[in-house]
Amino acid sequence: MGQLTRSFVISRVFFMVFLISGAAMGETSPIVQVSPAPVSVLGAAPDDVVGQAIQAELEPLQSSFPPLLTSRKHQRVDVARVVLDFYSHRNFRAAWTNGRDVSQLLQGLDGTQADGLIPEDYRAGELAQAQLALQATAPTPAQWAAFDIAATRTYITALLQLRRGKVDPARLDFHWNFEPEGIDPREDMNSFFTALDDHDVARAFVLAPPQEAVYRSLRESLAQLRQIRDAGGWPKVAEGQSLKPGMDNAAVRQLRARLVAAGYLDPHKSKRTDYDDSVIAAVKKYQLEQYLGADGVAGATTLAALNVPVEARIDQVRVNMERARWLLYKLQGTFVIVDIAGYKVALYRDGQPVWRSRVQVGKPFRSTPVFQSEITYVTFNPTWTVPPTILVKDMLPKIQQNPGYLAANRIRALDREGNTLDPSTVDWSNARGITLRQDAGPENSLGQVVIRFPNDYAIYLHDTPHRELFAKSMRATSSGCIRVENPLQLVELLFNDPVRWNSAGIQKQLANGRTENIKLPVKVPVLLAYWTVDLNTDGRVTFKPDVYGYDSPVLRLLNQPSKLPALELQRAEPPMVVTGQDKS
Repeated sequence: MGQLTRSFVISRVFFMVFLISGAAMGETSPIVQVSPAPVSVLGAAPDDVVGQAIQAELEPLQSSFPPLLTSRKHQRVDVARVVLDFYSHRNFRAAWTNGRDVSQLLQGLDGTQADGLIPEDYRAGELAQAQLALQATAPTPAQWAAFDIAATRTYITALLQLRRGKVDPARLDFHWNFEPEGIDPREDMNSFFTALDDHDVARAFVLAPPQEAVYRSLRESLAQLRQIRDAGGWPKVAEGQSLKPGMDNAAVRQLRARLVAAGYLDPHKSKRTDYDDSVIAAVKKYQLEQYLGADGVAGATTLAALNVPVEARIDQVRVNMERARWLLYKLQGTFVIVDIAGYKVALYRDGQPVWRSRVQVGKPFRSTPVFQSEITYVTFNPTWTVPPTILVKDMLPKIQQNPGYLAANRIRALDREGNTLDPSTVDWSNARGITLRQDAGPENSLGQVVIRFPNDYAIYLHDTPHRELFAKSMRATSSGCIRVENPLQLVELLFNDPVRWNSAGIQKQLANGRTENIKLPVKVPVLLAYWTVDLNTDGRVTFKPDVYGYDSPVLRLLNQPSKLPALELQRAEPPMVVTGQDKS
């Protein structure tokens, strides 16, 4: 297929392929019909009997799909549609007539396990058996056609899953709004089909996964964990009692062996049995990296984490590799990313972190949603309007118990017109139409600044008077918003104006005491993401608690078979000799 034809195909088909899970699993979203210019697509050549068979096999699909919407929207494309358009624009010529291409395809499918996918998903065994059958007999055009279509469908499915993920995140989280802006899937697919035309299918499998260093590190970590599994797993540490400094017994010896296996303790010290300073340091390091209280004591929580089976950690890495396929393409240029499960926020410029800070996120029952937006303005000296949920569940019981609660916290009661009410005149057992608003000030629940971005959940980044909570390892403590430990530093970086909005300028703005919204000169993308693994500076993978329980649903769908139809050559007519087919 020539480059012009290939580019045209891709331009029609792959506008919205970033949510490849839906495509790969054959699940379609509603596709809006448009009225594109008519496209002339020739049928198979008169002397191309296999092409005619391919065309006949795909004919029922011709009327099944409306034209694709050409705007960039959150939509999925069915793999069957991709297959149809692929063959339509190559006049239904077979694509897999070279046996070496098929061999590379089979090798590539087997290699998907390195990316946490399941090779058996792709029915590679059926393809291999079918290839042998075609080589051993005189196949009919229908049999060649069935094989060629199956190989193409499998090729597209595997590459799409490697590139953008297998699981559709929008099926798991209705908050999901990560759009494909900033990427052009056509370029990806162009390279994949160019590789097929060039008989270099192996290259397509190399190029399909994310190429970022963090993804490669996850890949390496997955391989290392599998090596540990194949060697029998990590040493188990006896549970039932806390292991403390000064102890000397078999359990401490097991603890030493486990710390050595994970890279926290010098292997030369593994033969000792006492809980000495080296063990204390190793346990503290492990606790810090695993988001546990770093006290150097191997208590119940620490021992439970140490005894998580390596297979479970393998699955945890697989889940986060899937998340990486969903999101890594978004991490370009200047952006702010909130790592919800890691309780931290970072500002990146040119893809590199220039600032980090600890954060507090929503409690499990008031979780911080996963979504993307753009930071547009900053509120200095904010007031706080109490959200309805917090008013009903948190505030009203306190007001009913203590009539002075509002005054003590500088909170005013307002009617529907915004008029201030005397709290003593309000029936707090039936407080309908009442709004509570906290005045600006250092003790305001939002602190000194709020960093705002449009969203449907009243979520934003903000300062907080509850600074003592940043010292905790587990910081799921808010009502959904993100409390930032060093928000003024972030504000300065967001404005990126060393003359007016330097540290002194920000303090001057705060000092006037007025509640003011100041627009950023340039909108900055913000991504609220959820990751349950980290990569240490030395390359070691570390694991975070799955505070919201998001890993299990992803793993369940990741382990479900892809909906690829079975390849059944026996359904075709009796064999006949077909000339012109390369069986190499």
